[in-house]
Order: sequence, then structure tokens, then C-alpha cells
Amino acid sequence: MSEAKSESTESFSETTPPAEPSKQSVLRRYYPAAVPVVLGLIIYFMPVPDGVDPKGMHMLGIFVGTIVALILQPLPTGSVALVGLSIAMITQTETPTEALSGFSNTTIWLIVASFFIAEGFLVTGLGKRVALMFVTKLGKSSLGLSYGMALTDLILAPATPSNTARAGGVVYPIIVSLSKLEDSNPEPEDSRKKLGAYLLLTSLQVNVVTSAMFITAMAGNPVAVDAAAKIGIDISWGKWALAASVPGIASLIAIPWVMSKIFPPTMLKTPKAPEQAREELRKAGPISRNEKIMAATFVLLLVLWCLGSQLNVNATTTAFVGIGILLVTKVLTWNNLVHDTGAWQTLVFFAVLVGMASHLEELGVISWIGTQVSSSVDGLPWIWAFAILTLVYFYAHYLFASNTAQIVAMYAVFLGAAVATGAPPLFSALVFGFIGSLFGGISHYASGPAGVIYGSGYIKTSEWFRIGFVMSVVIILIWTIIGGAWMKLIGAW
Repeated sequence: MSEAKSESTESFSETTPPAEPSKQSVLRRYYPAAVPVVLGLIIYFMPVPDGVDPKGMHMLGIFVGTIVALILQPLPTGSVALVGLSIAMITQTETPTEALSGFSNTTIWLIVASFFIAEGFLVTGLGKRVALMFVTKLGKSSLGLSYGMALTDLILAPATPSNTARAGGVVYPIIVSLSKLEDSNPEPEDSRKKLGAYLLLTSLQVNVVTSAMFITAMAGNPVAVDAAAKIGIDISWGKWALAASVPGIASLIAIPWVMSKIFPPTMLKTPKAPEQAREELRKAGPISRNEKIMAATFVLLLVLWCLGSQLNVNATTTAFVGIGILLVTKVLTWNNLVHDTGAWQTLVFFAVLVGMASHLEELGVISWIGTQVSSSVDGLPWIWAFAILTLVYFYAHYLFASNTAQIVAMYAVFLGAAVATGAPPLFSALVFGFIGSLFGGISHYASGPAGVIYGSGYIKTSEWFRIGFVMSVVIILIWTIIGGAWMKLIGAW
């Protein structure tokens, strides 16, 4: 019997050979890995420009290859970073000390610490409670719901550097729940447009604004601050928040209304939403001990971050004080910190890239690239040169799938170029810092929150690009006109 089965199998294998993979499938499989390698090698062996250390192009090739791999994702983010790190060391482009220097960067540890603090909002349920409270007050209409979610995002933003956690962990589940309560589902067409598509796409545009309003509201912001500091531009937590406050609030007022005009829901009234929110709050019970401690700790952090320069308390120190309070009071446990994979992946990812970027600066590569970029707008009045540079920086994000990847790759270069044209240094640093968050809504792959919302199925790809572009114009106008006037008033330029 077994022989017969064997013969049958052999006969089958002879007559039906396994299908060879098509050329297209092979290309799809190897393209994400091949492109970074090829680009990296081309740059690695390029002639060394004047003023650049001989190792400069080697470091630039490894850096660009790593960035492109982070975009194409042949491996997970942390794996890509570690592969880039190992290549830099084995080629002796970086010494182990230089390669690992990013792990001692206090700015990166501020980001990691803020991830842990954000975990407190999730595990205590305080973030969800805040959102539900706004729904009970503002949730009688689709426009009111969108403003309620905007206020929730704004309140959580200062202590939540993971804009994905804020959008995906707190706001997104509530929007989906409310949408389904009103019979608005991803399919059919009439159902998704009833409420869900509007609320979700609006929440993304709101998220990019709240991410731009505080240094600690998006993981890439502290990296921009650190890069600015290296060329002598000091931006404190309070200085950033003050500069962003007026254009940020103006944007949060405008976005839900503008979205209701260009991408309107078919359901304007949502009478069931406030009652559902009240029911959820009843189930949650009175505010718990842990929620009270979390709220008090959050207020303390805001005070210390705002007054840090006067009290001589570093922002990273403040964040770790908050973690210490949450651990001592057992609001958070060590297991909460250990299992926060987003925080540890961010540590590896940023530490490696910041170490590479710092080494590029030491080797003279950043100043050389900045000279090339600034020469492209040479001869123009600084205001026009600045406008061109900011627009290029903004819309170059169509090529990136991560806010932070573009900030690490391009922020220092464009800031240096802007300052070289005569643009006010502090103003330039702040504007490019804000843009690092504001471009996160132009496509369905532009940021982490965009990916979460795209996965819901409520929004078509064509709508992403159309609405994303229109809203980018709206946001640019608000931050240029209102933001520019406000920063002039407070002396930023």
C-alpha cells in the first residue's frame, strides 16, 4: 500500500512539477531588500566631496540605505535599525562607541519615558473616561462628536508621544463603537459615509495638529529639538507649546467644520451617542484611585515641563519623575513597562538613527548637503527661499511612511539651508518642527495613525489622497497666516 502511494506520488510529481514563481512575485519579494542595498552601495562608493571626511560617503550610504529600508520594510523597524548598526560597525565606518552613542541620548530617553506615561492613560482607563465625558456633552451631532474627539486628543497629547497610541488606543475604538451604534459600517457605501468615514478622517487631521502642538506629543519632535540644539538653537518645552498654541487651536476649531463641508457625513444628528457614553461611564463606575493618581501626575508633569527652564529641571528628568510616581503608587507595574514593545522598539530605532545622524554631522556631510540645498534657492529673498524649502519638506513626505524617518533624514539639512538663506533661526527650527507632524495626514501610509484608520475600511484610497491634499492646504494656510503672525508677535522672528 505504501509503495503504491509512493508510486502515485512520484507519478504526480513527474507529471505536475511545482509551479515556478513568476518574475513579478520574485520582484515583489526581493524589491524591498534590493533597493536599499543598491542605493546604499551607490552612495557608499561615490567620490568624496571637498570638506567631507573620507568616511563621510560611507556613512551616508549606510544611513540612506537604512532609511529606505525603513520605508520599504523588508524587515521590522527594529531589525532594520540593528542591521544598519552592524554594517556601520563591521565596515569600520563607525566605532562601537560612535555607533552606540545614541543610546545615551537624553532626548531619546524622554521619548521612551513618555511612552510609559502614555501607558498609564490606557491601563487606568483615564483616557477613555475623558473621551466619553466629552461625548456626553458634545455628542448630539456628528460635528459635536468630532469636536469631542478633538478635545480628547488635545488633552492627552502633551504626555503621549506615540500619536499612534493616542489615535489608535483611545480615539479610534470610541469612534468605531459610536459609528456602529448609528449603523455606520465599512460596507456598504451608504453606511460608511453615514458617520464613520467622516469621524475617522477628521480624527486623523486633528491628530496631526495635536502632534505638532507639544514637543512630547509625537516621538519625532524631541529629535528635531535635539538637532536644532546642535546648531545653537534652543527650544524649550514651553517655548514650543507657546509658539504652536494659537495656530494649533485655530486648526482644531477649523478642521471638523471644514471636513464637514468637503467630506460631509450623511448623518448630521447622533441622538444615541450621549446615552451610550453615559452607559459606558456607568459601567466604568466612579473615578478610581489609579485614575486620580494618573491625573494628578499628568498635571505635575505639565507644570514641570512648562516651568522646567525656571526650575532648572530637565524635561527627561521630569518624565522619569512621573514614571517613578506611577511605579511607586502601583498605577504602573514593571511588567507594563517591559511589555510596552512600542517604547523599546522606538529606543532601538531612534538610538541607531540619531547616532548615525550625529556621525554624519561630525564627518561634514550634513553641512555639505545643506550647502547644496541652500544653493538651489540662492539669490532669493529669505522669505521666498523659506517658503520653497518648507513646501518641499512638507510634500516630500509622500515618499515616506513615517514622520520620524523623515525628521531624522531631512530636518537638520533643511533647517541648515533655511538659516543659510537668512531666515530667523528660532522661527525656522519651530516651523520645520511643526511640519514634522503636520504632514502626517496626506496619505494612508503617512503616519502610524493613518495606517490604523486606513485599516478600518471606512475610507477609500482615492479619498485619502484627495482629502489629504485639500486639508494639507488648509493646515498650511492656517499655520502660515495665523501662526506666522502669532510667532512674530511673541518674537520668534
